[in-house]
Amino acid sequence: MLKEFIRFARPFTLVAPVLGVMSGALTAWGSRHSLRSSFGWDELSLIGIAALAAGLLNAASNGVNQIYDLEIDRINKPNRPLVRGAITLRQAFAFTAILYLVSVAMTWWIVPWPQVSWWERTWLPLRHHECIWFYLIAAALTLVYSVPSLGRTKRLTLGANLTISIPRGWLLKVAGWSVLASVWHLEPWYIGFIFFLFLIGAASTKDFSDIEGDLAGGCRTLPGRFGVAKAAWMIAPCFVIPWLLIPLGVWLEVDGSPILSGDPVLLLIFGLSLLIWGSYTVYLILRDPEALSRVENHPSWKHMYLMMFWAQVGFAASYLIRL
Repeated sequence: MLKEFIRFARPFTLVAPVLGVMSGALTAWGSRHSLRSSFGWDELSLIGIAALAAGLLNAASNGVNQIYDLEIDRINKPNRPLVRGAITLRQAFAFTAILYLVSVAMTWWIVPWPQVSWWERTWLPLRHHECIWFYLIAAALTLVYSVPSLGRTKRLTLGANLTISIPRGWLLKVAGWSVLASVWHLEPWYIGFIFFLFLIGAASTKDFSDIEGDLAGGCRTLPGRFGVAKAAWMIAPCFVIPWLLIPLGVWLEVDGSPILSGDPVLLLIFGLSLLIWGSYTVYLILRDPEALSRVENHPSWKHMYLMMFWAQVGFAASYLIRL
C-alpha cells in the first residue's frame, strides 16, 4: 500500500519544486539583498523545511489532479494507482488533504530575519510570514486548476497554462527567495518571471500525448484546441526567449545597480547555455511536431525537466560563486 501512495504522489515530479526552492533561497543568500551575513544550521534548516514543504505541496497537487482526472486517466494513464483501484477515492482525498495542510503549516516558522528565534517566530503576526503566503497562493491555484467547483482551469487553454506556470515557475522562485531575504525587491520577481515565461509554454509538452483523454474530459489544452503542429510552433519561443532575460538583467540597472546581482560572467555563460539548449529542444519539437502526440514521453518533455533543473542550479551557482 505504501508503494501505491508513493506512486500516487509521483515522486519524480517533486524534484523540480524542491530544487527550485533550494535554488531560490541560495540565490537570495548570495544576492545584495541577503539579510544574513553567514550560513549555518539555522539557514540550512530553513531551506530544508521550505524545500520539503514544496515537495509535499507538489505531491498534494498531483493527488488532487488525479482525483478529478480519474475518467481522463482511464484513457491516458490506465496504470495509475487510483485508476487500478489500488487506492480508493476516500484514501486519495485523505492523503491529499493531509499533504496540503502539512506542507503549508510547515512554512509558518520560516522568516528571513536571523535575529528572530524559533520560539519568537511562532507568535509573529501573519504579515511577517512572507513565505507562507506564497505556499497558500500556490496551494489555492493548484486547487483552482483541478477542482470543478473552483473553476477547473485545466479545461481552459490559457487558464491551464497560467495556473501551472504561476505557482511552479514565478511563485516558486520568490517563495525560495523569501526564506533568506525579503521579497520586496524587483530581483526575485524578475528571476521568477523568467521561469514563468519558460513554463507557460514548456508545460504544454505533457499535453500532446494526452489529447484524446483530455478532450473526452472536456479539457481543451493547447494541442487539443489548435492541433499538434500549430501548438508546437506556439510553445517553441518559450524554450528560447525567457533565457534572453538573463543577459538583459545583467545589463539593465535599477537604482544604479544591475537587476541581477549574481556574478555577471557566470550569468552570461549560464544564459548562453540555456539559449543553446532551448534552441536544440525547439529543433526536436519542430522537425516532426506530430511525434509529440505519438510518443508518451517525447524527448522535449525530458529536456523541459532537465532545463528546469539546470536553470535552478545555474542561478544558485551564479550567485554563490564570484569569478
